[in-house]
Amino acid sequence: MNKEKEMILNGSLWKVCYKLSLPAIIAMVLYGLNVIFDGVFVGRLVGETAFAGISIVYPLTQLSLGLGSLVGVGAGSYLSILLGDDDKETQGKIVGNANLISIVVTIVMMLLGFVFMKPLLTAIGADGETLTFAISYFRITLIGSIFWIIGLAYNMIVRAEGKMKTAAIMMGIGLIVNIISNYVLMAILKLGVAGAAWGTNIGMFVYALLFVIYCKSGKVSFNANVFTINTDRDVIKEIISLGMPSLIMSVMGIIQGIIILRALKAFGTELDITFYGAVFRIFNFSLTPIYGLMRALQPVAGINYGAKQYERSISSFKIFSFVALIVMLPFWILSMISPSLVLGSMLPQVSFGAEYIFCFRVFMTIAPLLSVTMTAMTFWPSIKKGKPATLIGLGRQLFLYIPLMIILPRIFGIQSIYVGSLAIDVFLSIIVIFMLAKNFKELRELEVKETRCCLE
Repeated sequence: MNKEKEMILNGSLWKVCYKLSLPAIIAMVLYGLNVIFDGVFVGRLVGETAFAGISIVYPLTQLSLGLGSLVGVGAGSYLSILLGDDDKETQGKIVGNANLISIVVTIVMMLLGFVFMKPLLTAIGADGETLTFAISYFRITLIGSIFWIIGLAYNMIVRAEGKMKTAAIMMGIGLIVNIISNYVLMAILKLGVAGAAWGTNIGMFVYALLFVIYCKSGKVSFNANVFTINTDRDVIKEIISLGMPSLIMSVMGIIQGIIILRALKAFGTELDITFYGAVFRIFNFSLTPIYGLMRALQPVAGINYGAKQYERSISSFKIFSFVALIVMLPFWILSMISPSLVLGSMLPQVSFGAEYIFCFRVFMTIAPLLSVTMTAMTFWPSIKKGKPATLIGLGRQLFLYIPLMIILPRIFGIQSIYVGSLAIDVFLSIIVIFMLAKNFKELRELEVKETRCCLE
């Protein structure tokens, strides 16, 4: 038994949370900075119109990360359960099947992206110079999408082993390469938006390469088989079923972003689009500590579930979601107190009025509640319950977000986008809490039942 697994199964959960979460939080903050720096470089070195262009294309670029999450969350969740169950044979099939899924989804996405690129961007609201910037950025990110997908998936597999420090180092190196590449390509070579896209591609390539180096170093705790392609139907099914909630949330988030951008185009100005792009990036950055705790929770909940320590899985969720709340508060408080300072770091040449500051504060209000909702989205697949996460993801977008974002701006103006978002997420947070209580009860009953069987 490797030391990470031993600690996860038998160590103090508070200590486990600290040891796994700290590097995971650092890793996700670094990832968040990656997104922020792209915006900073474009906003400062190219201009407001270019920033509006990459803001419009931003939801579409997230599809690569959504597909990476499909593979990574699915493979990682399944691997953690297999590690807890000590199923070495199936462990050895994880990476090969993850490679296959990554290649297939990349090919499909690239074909659709290149064929429908201009109609998609036009439908979102891009035109004129903004459309030119958006096409330039999107085309280049599509070329590098295999590294976005497989790099993220590989990193989640490392985290599934409980090796958060290793995963954080990989992400940190990728970020440094991205920043250096952006500076060289944009500030020195003057490649503009194209430089930002190529810089991110280079960072993601290094990100994926580091996993290969890690596997070849012999430090991996299972048979990774990094250069193999497997077609095990059962393993593929498990990866996709456990990763599907993450993909659905990403796809629905993309649709959400498209609808909002169309509303901003129809009822607002280019400044409104620029503002939303900045707010969305800042909001996601404020959530990066939660993302870190989510990634750290996954192996803890999954390995303990695989080892049939169900009460310990429940306790891990409670501890990790509480810590997620505490850790994300400092940046959130800063954002609520000094919105102009935070927005100005990205767009120093733009002055936002009182109505924009109000919308910023309203949109950011929900962030603390998401410490429970988002960790639940990781917890459910880790205990082989992908369905609740899928239902929440679909319900949020299809039945609440999308209809309201179409209707509200037409009646109440673009401020209703931000107010409506807050109301939706408050409502869903309440539902998630009730669903979790039901799942906890089921797990406790299962543990009692299995304990009785063992005694008999």
